Amino acid sequence: MAINMQIFKTRALTSAVFVVVMLAGILINQWTFLLLFSIIHFGCWVEYQRLIGLIDPEYAKINPVHKYAVMLAGWGFMLWMTTHFLYHIGNYSLHQTGFWIFIVMLIAVPVSDLLYGQFNLKLFAYSFCGLLYISLSWGLLINIRCYHILEADSGRIIVLMLVATIWINDTMAYIAGSLIGKTPLTPISPKKTWEGTIGGIVLAVLTVTLVSHFEFTTDYSMAFFFSLIAVVTGTFGDLLKSKLKRMANVKDSGNILPGHGGFLDRFDSLLLATPFVWLYMLYMITF
Repeated sequence: MAINMQIFKTRALTSAVFVVVMLAGILINQWTFLLLFSIIHFGCWVEYQRLIGLIDPEYAKINPVHKYAVMLAGWGFMLWMTTHFLYHIGNYSLHQTGFWIFIVMLIAVPVSDLLYGQFNLKLFAYSFCGLLYISLSWGLLINIRCYHILEADSGRIIVLMLVATIWINDTMAYIAGSLIGKTPLTPISPKKTWEGTIGGIVLAVLTVTLVSHFEFTTDYSMAFFFSLIAVVTGTFGDLLKSKLKRMANVKDSGNILPGHGGFLDRFDSLLLATPFVWLYMLYMITF
């Protein structure tokens, strides 16, 4: 399969702008990080609700309180996952505020459904799945950013490793699949091939393991399992998003990123990889 140069140029230009914005948000300070992923969080939610509304038209008619309260509940969870170490203004911490936003908004969802005469466990389940899929992941990523385990602000390095692993895997899988891909991976995503998927995983794990060891003196085994967990679960995240799009009968989840689609198209791998990486880091810290 030959590389489509027009598509490749569009993707490359969009990726360049995207990388600059992402790196600025991640590297400047903890507040730009929170702002960046708060925007991404709400963007993902808008697209998720659109997709579910296309899959089940009844969800597209949820009342406005339900629609926005569940997003704010997820954002409250993100704030709850902050720590006083990074996210404080004087003696005031975002952690406690996030907890109450999460609880109040979570209660507002079923209450609003009752008041609007729309109470339906199915609709609540769709929104709850969105909290698990989107808000849990971004909340845990915020929590990773707050890590202070190896050195000051080491959470930033871990986030960079995670994002870099996903980016390298996506890029190498696309190139390898375009050049040597022949065997379809799954009907869920017909353009993906086994050759591209395996090539992306191998190159991403190898690159991140070596760079992490020599640049950040990370232990080989830690970097290897970290990157392997990220790319494998990230691949399943890509397939999950593809399944949602096929069920909704749309090509892209959105159109904010030319050549890449929407927020869910761009962050699908990171969404699923983050909870598993968080669990791995918890294991490393504990043991």
